Amino acid sequence: MPAKSPRKVPFKLPKEKPNQPLSRAMERNYDNYMAPRPEDNELYTQFKYTEIKGLDYSNHDGTISRRDPSKVIFENGKYYVWYTHRQTETPPKGAKLSTETIPSADWDLSEIWYATSTDGFTWEEQGVAIPRPPKPNLGHRSVSTADILKWEGKYYMYYQGFSEASGLRGDDCPVLMSYSDSPDGPWTATNEIVIPNGPKDTWDQYSIHDPYPLVYKGKIYLYYKSDMNGKPNLVRMQGLATAESPFGPFTKNPLNPVLTSGHETTLFPFKKGIAALTIRDGNEHNTIQFSKDGVDFEIASLVELMPAAAGPYIPDAFTDTKDGRGITWGGISHFTSYNGWATNHAILARFDCDLSLDVNDPAMKKHHVYHSPEVFFKQGLNPKQKARIHEENQKLQNNRK
Repeated sequence: MPAKSPRKVPFKLPKEKPNQPLSRAMERNYDNYMAPRPEDNELYTQFKYTEIKGLDYSNHDGTISRRDPSKVIFENGKYYVWYTHRQTETPPKGAKLSTETIPSADWDLSEIWYATSTDGFTWEEQGVAIPRPPKPNLGHRSVSTADILKWEGKYYMYYQGFSEASGLRGDDCPVLMSYSDSPDGPWTATNEIVIPNGPKDTWDQYSIHDPYPLVYKGKIYLYYKSDMNGKPNLVRMQGLATAESPFGPFTKNPLNPVLTSGHETTLFPFKKGIAALTIRDGNEHNTIQFSKDGVDFEIASLVELMPAAAGPYIPDAFTDTKDGRGITWGGISHFTSYNGWATNHAILARFDCDLSLDVNDPAMKKHHVYHSPEVFFKQGLNPKQKARIHEENQKLQNNRK
C-alpha cells in the first residue's frame, strides 16, 4: 500500500488553522494573534504622526514643556486634552542643581493644563486646570501625568503629586485626584492618596505612576505603572486597582503586575475585553496586547513606532461597553527631549492608527516602515564602545606579530 503523501499548507494562507501537524511558528500564527495575517488583525496597525498647531514652545529653548497627555474626550462640541505643563526660567538642571524655580526634571515644577480643539489638529490652550497646591499639601512641588475619568455625569482627574524635586530620592510620588462638574473646571482637590504604595520589599513599594482609569464591568479599573528592581536598571511593570467609586477605596488586583512590559500605560475597551499599547521597557515592548477580562493579557500583535504616553480618543472609555469598538484617530502623544538634553523639553503631537472594528484602512496595516539611513546612523556607537572596539582590533594586530 503506497505511503500517504504529507499534508501541505496551501498556497493561499487559510484564515482558519489547518487541521494537520504544524511547526511551532505556524501554531503561534493562528493561536497567538487575532488573525494569521496582519492585514486582517484588528489589533495590528501602523502609527502616523502629525505636528499640532496652536501651541507655543518659546522657540524650543527648554523653558516650556508639554508632555504626558490624558485621554482625549469629546464634550460641548469639542475635544479636550489635559497634560503636564512646565514653564520655568531654565530647562531642567538635575536634582542637585534644582531650586524653587529651577526644575530637576522635565515634569518638575509643573501644573496640569488643558487645551481644546474642534478637529484634533489645531488646539487652543485654555490654561491651568489643576495648579500646584500650597504647602504642605501633597503635590506642592509638582503635579503631572494626569488622566481623565467621566463617571455618572461628573469628571475626575487622577495625577501624580510630587512634594520634593524628582531625583532627590528617586521618582517617588503618590497618585492624587481632583473632581469637577465640568471639563472646564473648576477642579476640587481631595488632597488624599488614591492608591497606596505596596508594603516594604514589594514591586510597587516606591512608585505609583501614570494612573489610567477606564469603566469596565461596572467598576473603575485604574491601571498604573511602578518601577522595581532599583537603579540603574529599573524594571517597569503595570498594575491594576479597582473601585466602585472615583473616591475609592481602590483594591489592588492580587495578580499584579498584570503587564510585565510597557512604560506609560495606554489601554482601551476592545470587544468584551481590554487592549493595551505596550511601549518601551520589558521583554514584550513594542506589542499590542489583549485581555478578555482586563487582567490576563496576551500579545495580539507586534508593531513599530508606537506613540509614547499615548492619550487616545476612546468614545466608549466610560460607557461600560460590552462591545468595545477600539480607536481610530488615536489621540495625542508626546516626544521627549525634543532637540537634545541641553534644552530638555517635550512636545505634544497627534497620532493616528487603525485599531478599530469600524474602520478598514489598508494603509495602516502595512508590515514595514522605511527609515532613511540617517535614522540608523543616529543610533551610533558611544565613545566607550568605540574604545572597546579599538582595543579589540589592537589585540588582533598584536597577535599577528
